[in-house]
Amino acid sequence: MTSPLVYVMGPSGAGKDSVMDRARALLAADAPVVFAHRYITRPADSGGENHVALSAAEFASRRAHGLFAFHWQAHGNDYGIGREIHTWRALGLTVVVSGSREHFQKMGGLDDDTHPVLITASPARLAERLAARGREDALAAARRLGRSDAYGVDDPRLVTIVNDGTLDEAAQAFVSLLATLRCSPSVRRRA
Repeated sequence: MTSPLVYVMGPSGAGKDSVMDRARALLAADAPVVFAHRYITRPADSGGENHVALSAAEFASRRAHGLFAFHWQAHGNDYGIGREIHTWRALGLTVVVSGSREHFQKMGGLDDDTHPVLITASPARLAERLAARGREDALAAARRLGRSDAYGVDDPRLVTIVNDGTLDEAAQAFVSLLATLRCSPSVRRRA
């Protein structure tokens, strides 16, 4: 038996990383929740999330040796979540990962203890945030915006958080969801 896996996803510019960072700060210090870093073939100083930067060769080697719980490609980069999440879940910790809508659909929802969360925002807010972060040129940002509605998530467990208001509002909604998961009978039974 394992603890919940909270699979966060959403379009570029929705503020997923900001919501997760703020939620992490709002959680009690003793909350049994861990946030997994992503391994990405993108430079560490490219802005955005705190990730583990790998070269394409390093990523391929880790993938070949089975060091990822799962991995995918998007926006010209490889993304991976380390196998350590299996240990964390087995120890009773709720694990939060930042994933891809396309990957989630391809994986069929991962497992029965996966809780998908879609963080989204209005098209105007998405465009504003993509421009402000300056990670890609205008053409690449336009391609990302074009993908914002490309991948629907059809899962009855899906929780949607609209991040158009204050960051604290979205983060508090996320923290409330985490508290609900920790208090559910299936989680208590495993503790």
